Amino acid sequence: MTDVSTDVFTVINPATAQPVVDVPEADLAGTDTAIERAHEAFTSWRSIAPGERAALLRRFAAVVDAHVEELAELEVRNAGHTWGNARWEAGNVRDCLNYYSGAPERLFGRQIPVAGGTDVTFHEPLGVVGVIVPWNFPMPIAGWGFAPALAAGNTVVLKPAELTPLTAIRIGELALEAGLPEHVLTVLPGKGSVVGERFVTHPLVRKVCFTGSTEVGKRIMAGCAEQVKRVTLELGGKSANIVFADADLAAAAASAPYAVFDNAGQDCCARSRILVERSAYDEFLSLLEPAVRGMRVLDPSDESSEMGPLISAGQRDRVQGYLAGADIAFTGTTPGGDGFWVPPTVVTTDDPSHTLWREEVFGPVVAVMPFDDEADAVARANDTEYGLSGSIFTSDLGRGLRVARGVEAGNLSVNSHSSVRYWTPFGGYKQSGLGRELGPDAPMAFTEEKNVFIAH
Repeated sequence: MTDVSTDVFTVINPATAQPVVDVPEADLAGTDTAIERAHEAFTSWRSIAPGERAALLRRFAAVVDAHVEELAELEVRNAGHTWGNARWEAGNVRDCLNYYSGAPERLFGRQIPVAGGTDVTFHEPLGVVGVIVPWNFPMPIAGWGFAPALAAGNTVVLKPAELTPLTAIRIGELALEAGLPEHVLTVLPGKGSVVGERFVTHPLVRKVCFTGSTEVGKRIMAGCAEQVKRVTLELGGKSANIVFADADLAAAAASAPYAVFDNAGQDCCARSRILVERSAYDEFLSLLEPAVRGMRVLDPSDESSEMGPLISAGQRDRVQGYLAGADIAFTGTTPGGDGFWVPPTVVTTDDPSHTLWREEVFGPVVAVMPFDDEADAVARANDTEYGLSGSIFTSDLGRGLRVARGVEAGNLSVNSHSSVRYWTPFGGYKQSGLGRELGPDAPMAFTEEKNVFIAH
């Protein structure tokens, strides 16, 4: 953290609705100071020998690894994540740092054959990168931004969401413990309208990485266009889970709740639309119901919990507003009492204009609709402004590949709900975003390619 104002915001435990801690928030002057210090640190950070920078990132990963339980406990209290999810998320930060620690020594340029001389290319870091992190997955999404950016030689100013700043603050401290120079990774809690907006307008910030709503992403993109500033945007989603009659219906139904209700549905990759071939529709619903009712929705401090609360009272009320008057087929349970709880909820519809079919609810709600054939399934899956992720369940792998090629989404799985692997690219089509994170090429997105011709 850097110098901040005297203003604070209160972090709330969403499972209990009780305060956890007050966190200072950065004002405009503090944000400018952080950016300027990151810019000053950039000159020396980019000049560190690649092997030394790689060693520092590996050391950072090792320090994070030693604090996985601590970070997970913070996320359980701050974000309402289950213990299993929180441990995975902390481990993902460690894994991203380890993976991208290999990049500094492998950011290769090229020698291009030309007439009259020698031509070579270099990949050079951009400078200060502003990373704006959402509240739904605070740790991994932070790591997806800062790990490849640091590996490429940039410095990073990271703004966590106001609702979930605690793990980001601690990770910033761990970076210093690991030996990263001061101001190479700065964590700056504060309002999006102050800190995030300043990332967009400050001329020393050379790139903005934003994960959040499509509406805000559009504003960030428009603001960055004023300076022709680079952006990576990971935005909304309304992903389809397509189940063909020849699939293992029991396996598809058993896994479907976790594909949408994980993190209480607060996941842009959530398969919140289930398309089922009409001949298998009734059987699938009969298998889905016990799977939904059997989910253990408990206070996330309970190690056996499989789904926790929504992040805030406002988010709970928003989701409940969507459900008013909906044709609810069945629901799961909640523990009751204080906290921002909504049960896992399944609605059925054959109306592609239905609000719950079209809009991103960002809560534990899934809509189920029948389809007639392969072409109908692809058409219905693509009938959305989003295109982030999705699943296809079938025993015919040829069909699985055809449908995967036909669905307009950036991350698809056949007979699986996996969307995120740090070693493969991640990002969306259409209004789900711009650019790609993760995968072997991610550090390149934080560089400029320079061409140099040397006359003979």
